[in-house]
Amino acid sequence: MNEARDRPTEPGPHRSRLPPGGWRSYWPVAAVLIVGLAVTAVLVAVSHTVYTRNEQRLLRLRIKDAESILTTALPGIQTPLASAAALADATNGNVKKFRSFIAPYVGQRPGQPFVSVSLWRLSDLSAGPKVIVGLLPELSPAAAVSFLTASTHTPQLGVTGLLAAPLPRIGYEYNTPASGRYVAYGESAVPKNRTVAASTNTAFSDLNFAIYLGTRPTHQSLLVASVPHLPVPGQTASVVVPFGSSALTLVMSPRRALSGSLPQQLPLIIALTGIVLTIMAAILSWTLAVRRRAAEHLARELERTAAENQQLYAEQRNIAQTLQHALLPAALPSLEGLETSARYVAGETGMDIGGDWYDVIPVTDRRVLVAVGDVSGRGLRAAASMASLRFAIHAYAVQGDSPAEILSKLSRLHRLTDTGQLATVLCAMIDLELHEVTIASAGHLPPLLVTDGGGEYLNGQVGVPIGVEENADYQSITVALPEGATLLAFTDGLVERRHETIDQGLARLRDVAAGDHATLTDLLTHVLNELRAPPAEDDTAIVGLRWTS
Repeated sequence: MNEARDRPTEPGPHRSRLPPGGWRSYWPVAAVLIVGLAVTAVLVAVSHTVYTRNEQRLLRLRIKDAESILTTALPGIQTPLASAAALADATNGNVKKFRSFIAPYVGQRPGQPFVSVSLWRLSDLSAGPKVIVGLLPELSPAAAVSFLTASTHTPQLGVTGLLAAPLPRIGYEYNTPASGRYVAYGESAVPKNRTVAASTNTAFSDLNFAIYLGTRPTHQSLLVASVPHLPVPGQTASVVVPFGSSALTLVMSPRRALSGSLPQQLPLIIALTGIVLTIMAAILSWTLAVRRRAAEHLARELERTAAENQQLYAEQRNIAQTLQHALLPAALPSLEGLETSARYVAGETGMDIGGDWYDVIPVTDRRVLVAVGDVSGRGLRAAASMASLRFAIHAYAVQGDSPAEILSKLSRLHRLTDTGQLATVLCAMIDLELHEVTIASAGHLPPLLVTDGGGEYLNGQVGVPIGVEENADYQSITVALPEGATLLAFTDGLVERRHETIDQGLARLRDVAAGDHATLTDLLTHVLNELRAPPAEDDTAIVGLRWTS
């Protein structure tokens, strides 16, 4: 019984295999979901608000343009009637001259504003019109007398709506109250169903509109609309335009996004992208949490025996190397006219993550930035510093900074007093169009240019390593590159050896790289096989570029 009590309990089929802590260890997953969805919601709300405000602003600008057009339409109606009334006063109501003058403005062809114009004597309105040009007026004689009498004491164009008539029209009158004896009355036709087809070749083809007579947009006062059913759909804006003795109310709305389809779809794009990224981050957090718990459980198990410790050592070393490679580019970019290849080989002693890295960053389709660096020390702190520098270089390269500017900005970002580490960095901007390379170095070894079976190191002014001096100033050199040239950038693990100078290692690399190799990958393989004789203690990173055209 004592033996059974002291024997470790094996987990049963229904016993939790999770280490202590339970589901509380997975709180980062919930935090990632909550924060990710909250940030997505805020960005969606902000982008939607900005889009709505921009649309309203653009719509107000468009309706002001339409207001100007309606305002300029008034003289086209008032001028013919005013001239006709003045002509009648001057000719004592000569019917023939009145008809001859006003006839070109009456009809149903484009450019003819009236379907009916009549001349009335102000002193005898009850006698009816003296002459009618065009169709008979829809305004009844009694209503005409009332309307014309009320309008005789104002110098502006009188306007009345005949929208309930069998043939809906708008009536206009004009007289000269100071000395006039006659008044000209005209009517313009209104579409019977109040709907007009939207034109596709005008400045307002992307807008719906409705025009009402008066200051209130009611169904009874509707003159014309571009949609069959009111109110006008969507986000609207309205304006009241003075129109003679009355007014016109214009209501407009966009048929499609005035600022373009991208701002309209941006909230949806942000929502979908945010949800996808949040789910991916949550899955990654879940995976990391699961792996962390598994690693902790494995660590406790491996403590029992020396053999298990050895196995743990190997697995941890594999994890470190995997993490090291995860911090390096997954694949190099493919650029027309340029062959790229890179290798990273970890040191064979210890299991800590190193600080060597390389990167090839496309800036444009014809310019690419090559970066190689080495952070002092090993372990997670070195890897964190490496990742920080690498991602910062990515950001500066996208901004279009030159190699010297990138190194200067890195010196302000990474300080020895903060991290306890310094880093050597080489940045080279390749211009495929001009066949030249611009190089700046922060304490790093120079790159090797291989041409026609020979090798030459591109030595320029070497600045201090990153972290030594804040706001350090770096200089760059620009070198023209011949066709078929190969450029090799590397870390010191490739050339450093105990009991010999660095110059001896550099000379050995130049001799090994000078041979004729079919591909760039073959060249890197040959260099590593020749120069990294075991046991190699330091990590090695090497990146090569070869111009193919």
